[in-house]
Amino acid sequence: MVVFLLAISNFVNAQNVLGDWNGALEVQGMQLRIVFHITEDGENLKATMDSPDQGANGIPVDKVTWNGKELTVEMPKMGIKYTSTLNDDETEIDGTFNQGPMSLPLKMTREKVDKKELVRPQEPKTFGYQQEEVKFENPKGGHYLAGTLTIPSDEKFEEVVILITGSGPQDRNEELLGHKPFLVLADHFTKRGIAVLRYDDRGVAKSTGTFKGSTSRDFADDVNAAVSFLKKRKDMAGKKIGLCGHSEGGMIAPMVASENGDVDFIILLAGPGINIPDLMKLQTDKISEAEGVDESMRKINGVIIENAFGFLHKNKGMNKDELRNGLTKILSDGFESLPAAEREGEDKDKFMEEELKMMLDDWFLYFMQFNPADYLTKVKCPVLAINGELDLQVTSKENLEGIRSSLAKAGNKNLTTKEFKGLNHLFQKTETGAPSEYAKLEETFNEDVMKFVSDWILER
Repeated sequence: MVVFLLAISNFVNAQNVLGDWNGALEVQGMQLRIVFHITEDGENLKATMDSPDQGANGIPVDKVTWNGKELTVEMPKMGIKYTSTLNDDETEIDGTFNQGPMSLPLKMTREKVDKKELVRPQEPKTFGYQQEEVKFENPKGGHYLAGTLTIPSDEKFEEVVILITGSGPQDRNEELLGHKPFLVLADHFTKRGIAVLRYDDRGVAKSTGTFKGSTSRDFADDVNAAVSFLKKRKDMAGKKIGLCGHSEGGMIAPMVASENGDVDFIILLAGPGINIPDLMKLQTDKISEAEGVDESMRKINGVIIENAFGFLHKNKGMNKDELRNGLTKILSDGFESLPAAEREGEDKDKFMEEELKMMLDDWFLYFMQFNPADYLTKVKCPVLAINGELDLQVTSKENLEGIRSSLAKAGNKNLTTKEFKGLNHLFQKTETGAPSEYAKLEETFNEDVMKFVSDWILER
């Protein structure tokens, strides 16, 4: 391992800072432990960093600066800089940990920090039903999806549900921020007499293939492969196959149902029902408001988002170079529209490049140019669409109305919708709905919601 060294001009009292320093960041309500190992080599200091909760140890530190009282640790390749001060009795260092736009307080001591156990009372400890590790192929992608099929213990069931995860690389439990929503949901369904198939996204955990560069269309192909897998199993003969998608999964389910006659019903958990640029403008504004961003700044951001995302949505025929040229002008004007205080210290070129990289990503482009109505207006099977009243990511009123309108155009009268009071995007009881609360809440998936959904499946 190569470790970068820095000669320190003032090496007096360096012994005071040598050794292991332990601390924990609070990131979105979760603990992220950090350990610095500082040693000396002649007149130089060197260090490595561990991030135990991410399974990363011995990460080289590029630069260590110590002036007898203040310690600075820098890792520019990772965007990390920690500036701190040693207290008088030399037992702790207190400072600020910066990584990219994130700036968090971090106090470190000599004492090892124990892992904070998250309280997740809904996660099942006993199961009482059949669990089978399965693997099936998506011939379009040439990869295999690995998952878990749960079957009621008495094997007397009429429905089997495929769970479809939300955006970003997700495992079969849709694990995020210390919660495992799909584990809890699958457990509830199976105990009520409904079989469930949940699987790791392509390129995640035990599934093969590549996640990066894949779009919602590709993920729909994975769902079709899951349907085909179930149809070929003898124990699934004659069973009704349903799709239950959360967030992005709630837009993938109608894609599959509109094209695949083997899908008997779909459940949309906070699924999009309006144009994605409109959804994202609402999402950004609602979350910013909940997190305390002032109204004037929210309005400026809203204009930038409307212009940039609207441009992408309207220009599906453009290639990436043409899109880049159009976005460059929009983002440049947007940056200049920011208050001087917001622009101060910001590198405009870096800002532009980071935004362009995100917006021209294959997944993002497909997502931004997507219109849920293109598929919802072709769905003929029974549909259940539900949202939390305090969902700030996929707002309840606008998206449920969009789903109703599209299914009406499809002539589909077999629609049930419900808004659940006081619940967020993950269907947790919440105060504000802000994403920063997700990890702090013990509830993983509201019991009343799960019962409502399972009742609908069993009583259709």
